[in-house]
Amino acid sequence: MFKNIFTLFIIILAFSLTACKKNLAEINRNPNAVEDPQPDYLLTAAEKLGADAYWGADNNFNSTLLIIQHWAKIQYTEPDRYIFSNSSFTSLWNTAYAQVLTNLNTIIQFPDQKANANYKAVATILRSWTFQLLTDAYGAVPYKESGKIDQTLTPVYDAQKDIYFGLLDELKTAAASLNAAAGSIAGDPLYNGNLSNWKKFANALRLRIALRIADREPQKAQAVIAEVTADPSSLINSTTEAAQLKYDQSPLQNPVAAWFSTRDDYRVGKTIIDRLYALNDPRLPVYADKPTDPSVTKYVGVPSGLTNSDANNLGFAKTSKPGLTFFRSDANPAVIMSYAEVLFDRAEAVARGFINGDANSLYRQAITASFNQYQITDNTVINNYLGQSAVSYDPSNFKKSIGEQKWIALYGQGLEAFAEWRRLDYPQLTSGQAGVLDGKIPVRFIYPGTEQSLNGANYKAAVAAQGTDNLLTKLWFDVN
Repeated sequence: MFKNIFTLFIIILAFSLTACKKNLAEINRNPNAVEDPQPDYLLTAAEKLGADAYWGADNNFNSTLLIIQHWAKIQYTEPDRYIFSNSSFTSLWNTAYAQVLTNLNTIIQFPDQKANANYKAVATILRSWTFQLLTDAYGAVPYKESGKIDQTLTPVYDAQKDIYFGLLDELKTAAASLNAAAGSIAGDPLYNGNLSNWKKFANALRLRIALRIADREPQKAQAVIAEVTADPSSLINSTTEAAQLKYDQSPLQNPVAAWFSTRDDYRVGKTIIDRLYALNDPRLPVYADKPTDPSVTKYVGVPSGLTNSDANNLGFAKTSKPGLTFFRSDANPAVIMSYAEVLFDRAEAVARGFINGDANSLYRQAITASFNQYQITDNTVINNYLGQSAVSYDPSNFKKSIGEQKWIALYGQGLEAFAEWRRLDYPQLTSGQAGVLDGKIPVRFIYPGTEQSLNGANYKAAVAAQGTDNLLTKLWFDVN
């Protein structure tokens, strides 16, 4: 599935070192760069880099998983208290723009004889997902002028509304252009060249983004959702069709597993463990391991936002690490979009009156799909869970029902869970105990400091339009 990994990283390095304008590129030509990059190698690199950024430390378990209280820190607790430096949020930005988008844009710009239409459509779908991550996190970001380094070194920041609208159009075009007759694609660890699954992923992304804008632009959201759900088979329809990158070949390794192989500073958050206990949720032993101290017989979560001394006093052996089988072992996949998420999205679309259907049935199917994702398939167990009053769907407050269950189902997917928590306003979380934001919780990433020096005028214009560049400025989609 994966080609020569060393060649892959040479390609990544070459593109990261490429100069920004044609004349500068000629002057600064890297003698070690690949002269003739191939679309399959570029696609492999983009998928792996994107998945690693989504699932790895900086954007996931050292920021968003802490903010939404899936995880907590047992030592070095500053991020759990919302003490972030300006460099804390550079990874998503730098990886996306300098590496992932560079590779994808290169594929899209290849002549047809070098990259067929399917390569370009898949690259466009991945590009749209990457921009969705960027705007979800930061708000306004360079979009329309991004990657046009032969025209400008200082791209304008586009408003979040315009980015979402643009992505909806790009995804529609890309999905429609996928055609087996145009040729096969290689270097695709995400879907192994399955064009049908790529089309389903594109439509599922359109559904996700349409709900992002639903509170601001309900008419646009409804039109898009009616289109992508007209034929439910055009969406992700099983756990086997989920978008996920499998770390199943050496030397590739799940970023969570790689971290825990040398460090031990994260634990499962008390907030989610308490909730799973309250619901008798069978995912508890999946999401967490029992403490290694044999005297502790229950799962023990760490409260969010403790000081270093308070966290350390809880004891490393007396608190629960994330579950080994599905999260801390080498071959576990980076889940980008699950079948459960798609079902929750369809349930919400019905609840909002955008499409016809049975919201309660879709909601129950979504929970079941989340269970099945972790190989929980016993119908008695599932039905007992769904039969609880605390789990039952509440049509008078669909945001609460869907928001709380989606928060549980998105465990481990920090960036997406962070976006959905802000959008749905559930579960209603309390700030970390020793948080430094006066009882508030961050609602965005701050821009990298380099933007102020390298793209200062456009950075200032974006901040003036969007609001102060701090952790508490709500983004356009975050209405309440």
